Amino acid sequence: MMSSLLPFSRLCRTLAVGALLLAGLSTSRALPERNFETTRARAAEVSTMVELLEQFNFNHQAVDNQLKPDLGQNLIHDYMGELDPQRLFFLATDQEAFTQRYAPGLYYNLRTLGKLDAPFDIYVMFEKRVDQRVKWVFDELKKEIDLTTHEIYPLDRSKSVWPATTPEADDLWRRRLKFEVIQEILAKKTLDDAKQTVRKHYERMLKNLADIDTDDVTEMFLTSLANLYDPHSSYFSPESFEDFGIQMRLSLVGIGALLGFEDNECVVKELIPGGPADLGKQLHPNDKIIAVSIDGAEPVDVVGMKLRKVVDLIRGQKGTKVVLTVVPAAAADGSVRKQITIVRDVVKLNSARARATVYQVPGADGKTMPMGVINLPSFYGLADEDDKKGGEERTSATKDVGELINRLNAAGVKAIVLDLRANGGGLLSEAIDLTGLFINKGPVVQVKSVNGDVQVDNDDDTAIRYTGPLAVLVSRFSASASEIVAGALQNYGRAIIIGDQSTHGKGTVQTIVEMKSISRLLAKLPDKTGAARLTIQKFYLPNGASTQQKGVVPDIVLPSADAYMQIGESNLPNSLIWDEIPSTVFSGHPLDQKLLAPLRASSQSRLDHLEEFAYLKKNIAWFKDKQDHKDISLNLEERRHEKEIDDAFKKAMRAEKDTLAKTDFPYTEFTLGPPLPKPVKAEKKADDESTDDDEVSPDEDPGVTKVDIPLRESLRVLSDTLTLSENPQFWADGNAPLTVQISKNG
Repeated sequence: MMSSLLPFSRLCRTLAVGALLLAGLSTSRALPERNFETTRARAAEVSTMVELLEQFNFNHQAVDNQLKPDLGQNLIHDYMGELDPQRLFFLATDQEAFTQRYAPGLYYNLRTLGKLDAPFDIYVMFEKRVDQRVKWVFDELKKEIDLTTHEIYPLDRSKSVWPATTPEADDLWRRRLKFEVIQEILAKKTLDDAKQTVRKHYERMLKNLADIDTDDVTEMFLTSLANLYDPHSSYFSPESFEDFGIQMRLSLVGIGALLGFEDNECVVKELIPGGPADLGKQLHPNDKIIAVSIDGAEPVDVVGMKLRKVVDLIRGQKGTKVVLTVVPAAAADGSVRKQITIVRDVVKLNSARARATVYQVPGADGKTMPMGVINLPSFYGLADEDDKKGGEERTSATKDVGELINRLNAAGVKAIVLDLRANGGGLLSEAIDLTGLFINKGPVVQVKSVNGDVQVDNDDDTAIRYTGPLAVLVSRFSASASEIVAGALQNYGRAIIIGDQSTHGKGTVQTIVEMKSISRLLAKLPDKTGAARLTIQKFYLPNGASTQQKGVVPDIVLPSADAYMQIGESNLPNSLIWDEIPSTVFSGHPLDQKLLAPLRASSQSRLDHLEEFAYLKKNIAWFKDKQDHKDISLNLEERRHEKEIDDAFKKAMRAEKDTLAKTDFPYTEFTLGPPLPKPVKAEKKADDESTDDDEVSPDEDPGVTKVDIPLRESLRVLSDTLTLSENPQFWADGNAPLTVQISKNG
């Protein structure tokens, strides 16, 4: 069982017009004739997915009562929106035609027959609209473009309707094209160069569309269906299911190279430190892979092959060999070929593991004291059954944080900050175990199923890894498992919570169900199968409060630009409602106001007087002003003037930040695993904006952020707490603030 990460869509990033700014091919490429077919395996998966949603999704009763009558119409609308999020390619007549044709029988066809005719036909129409529009763009780019008018273009059309007619769409696109050309001119290009760059963007888009296959379309459509139930249920294609496992385990079996696509060829973008390719010293950045051979078989030509398929060929079982035919980047003659044999091995993605830092923080007396910070990007780990496979050493968030606590204790830290600002969640079991590192034992989370049954999940381990003062730093991006940990520690009065006005607000639990594990038919077929991610429960804190939509409200709130972004659970369509259940019995209580009041007062005084907060507030005001502007000018001179103002502001802010950086607290970093060199990267070309790198995410050491104002303030708050702990009037139950008294029995 797991609490999911924040929602993402790999395909939506590929298709969204807002993400079209990619380096592309130099010549246009026609889209292929499509012949999508529903295989026997996929039909079985479709029917199984529908049954899982209507039987086990936490919200299935509400969908039955409210959405079922219009499910076909809603699904078609949402799926078209997934394909065309900025409402630029389809016409309103397309939506009307598909709704009339498919909506009435759509649910029956999906549940009973597993037929995907509707999503396939809609996707084919989408490609047709894109192909037509790209040809129109190419024609328009040959014409004069007037950049002196006083027109505007809406920056976000995600909630707009599709154009009613072709002329209306043409007018929208005429302005869209001006917007894109101006963007390139402002990037110091001539008008002709700007037009050529925009053309490449759309050539690249055609190639991306040509690479999309049946499984990609199926994933988008079934995820659109699942999202009618709630925003976190989804369908994983076989490829995405494999990627999700890699993300949770922070490891894969492969060669340890980040691959990209340039001019129809697979190019090595980066070598992951410590991976087989890095250790072998034969493969280098910018080498072109033109063929792959497995187990002594004939080499497979991969030129023009979809990048994901190249990656699948290269990945394989640990200890097996893969032979790559490459064109070396250093070769003066492009006809040179070189064969490289690499033994596949486990590639650890160490940059995504927890890390720690010891800061020397000035106290009220002017003397510095060591304080620790643990940064945890996600609640990663292996499920129990995975632990038994392959003899792989287990990596988990709890194990890593426990090791880092040992190192911080050895360094003599007086307090610790657990930084969960960018932590979108992960394994629920890890959230429970990790909370147990800081409390004696007791309830961590209550979980309610759809039938109303409530289960209390406890930390049963009486051992406490860290007993001293603790703060949890959160943001609007802290979600799911992060909210369980922050909320539970707040309930117990074990930590002071610091950060944005509230956390993300995701209070639901997902489980991953592999399709072949529940379908006899799929288990017998040789096809790879995908998986369903289903919302099956809601979780509640020990005191009975839900974090759904409302999130965890910090004890000390800091100013943040996140307050002006629509990034919380309450902004997601079909999100579940907030509610609460009775409190469970637990030995703890929130921090006393006698302690919180002076801490808040001291923090507010710093907010009012320190230069770093004046700097932060100016940045927030600038960001809010930008967010309030929904339309953008298409007058080149007006845009240049705006850019001059923005550039001057940014320059001034950089200068202020450089000055503030001189006051950063001295620090020492601790990382897990053997120290590794930075990844070996290919030099990025001037026009290379590609984001389709694959195999693994860049394993780049993020380092310590310069002028991290929320973190600096969290350390100061803990310093204040240490000062207050010297006065018994702030103690509760005989303990100094934010500390644990270990009983003689455990």
